[in-house]
Amino acid sequence: MTPAPLAPTGDDELCLRPATELAALLRARELSARELLEAHLARIERVDPRVNAIVTLDVEGACAAADAADAALAAGEEVGPLHGLPAAHKDTHQTGGMRTTWGSPLHADTVPARDELVVERLRRAGAIRVGKTNVPEFAAGSHTVNPLFGATHNPHRHGLSAGGSSGGAAAALAAGLVPVAEGSDMGGSLRNPAAFCNVVGLRPTPGRVPTWPAAMGWSTLSVQGPMGRTVADVALVLSAIAGPDPRVPISLADEPAGFAAPLDGDLRGLRVAWAPDLGGLVPVDPAITAVLEGMLPVVESLGATVEQACPDLREADEVFGTLRAWLFEATFGDVVRRSPERVKATIRANAAVGAALTGADVARAELAHTRLHERVVGFFDRYDVLLAPTTQVLPFPVELEYPTEVAGVPQADYLGWMRSCTLISATGCPALSLPGGFTADGLPVGLQLVTAPRTDRRLLEVAHAIERATGHGRRRPAL
Repeated sequence: MTPAPLAPTGDDELCLRPATELAALLRARELSARELLEAHLARIERVDPRVNAIVTLDVEGACAAADAADAALAAGEEVGPLHGLPAAHKDTHQTGGMRTTWGSPLHADTVPARDELVVERLRRAGAIRVGKTNVPEFAAGSHTVNPLFGATHNPHRHGLSAGGSSGGAAAALAAGLVPVAEGSDMGGSLRNPAAFCNVVGLRPTPGRVPTWPAAMGWSTLSVQGPMGRTVADVALVLSAIAGPDPRVPISLADEPAGFAAPLDGDLRGLRVAWAPDLGGLVPVDPAITAVLEGMLPVVESLGATVEQACPDLREADEVFGTLRAWLFEATFGDVVRRSPERVKATIRANAAVGAALTGADVARAELAHTRLHERVVGFFDRYDVLLAPTTQVLPFPVELEYPTEVAGVPQADYLGWMRSCTLISATGCPALSLPGGFTADGLPVGLQLVTAPRTDRRLLEVAHAIERATGHGRRRPAL
């Protein structure tokens, strides 16, 4: 049964304001970190029982950190870009002294000794650690449900999926439980939940946000990145978590502070490619296509030219499938062999595929990966940005493990319905999911924007311009 709507309180408007505005109020000392935290804690207490986005909460630690943040400002100390902003961390990211479960019974009581790099950088930037956000077991799949905490519900429609694997983060943002969050993305885990929950999720260029520790430091398949309610909020978080780290071999050396600079600009002369089915490779729910096609005149009204085109992605399935299976064997193979009964079937299956790979299999995938990269770079010589659906389906019931068909087309496995994202992951391009509108039934639809490798700043600028023109991201769930 759908819960009755909550009556609004005076703190609701504050908790739904952009993080950039809240950061400015904190710096001007027009709002204290303790006041902001208490507003969010009160909203978490009221709202999260029906959403199930935050699975671990540290009220005492957060209050102490907020008081310290206020004292630092009062003393005139130099502070970071996220100073005083409540933040939640994905429950697959290690938090020192705070439970990190990976959504698995194997780690129900695991408390890491230290923060991993993305958590450390957010803390160093001044964010207040509130708690952890829900994930699928070991972040496998794009529907957030696990044996420890159950399912995260979509704030826009109770009973429907919030996406995944960063589904708890997206739902927490949409519900106003935190103003900033982070996640990770191998096959869409920052983009898919952003689309389902009507927020913004950025999969940066691999190496833009260094991942450490990481078992396979040279892999470009899985990345960490920011989520927010606006593109500017995402850029602000990116400015805090990007930047080189000598322990991460693929980390990029660009100065991260530039991402937080004003994103204002226009799209005059922008060459836009629209790929409603990624070159005929993916089926898409017609309701999604209809909503996103309504965005194209808006983009053209901003001065861009739009034509239907798509890079040649034919080898992307092989690249993603092989390298993902290889990564799963390296990461989970020992766990699966040691405790197969305590790991879900899809992870066991992926690890088994990885264990069966030969050197020749991996070599073929790497050769295809190189060819794919060259074709995509050539495509972006002709176009500035690619627009496509973020997801192929609308949010589905939480009881469903994954959609078995898309637009009437049966899917081979639990990854099939995510190919609108996995194909892009294989390219190494930065990709962002932007609120793209709503169906007649009121369900969110995400627009995926993709630009050439390492052009993350340009991607943010384009997304910001479209966001301002449409305003779809300002629509809040009727909790």
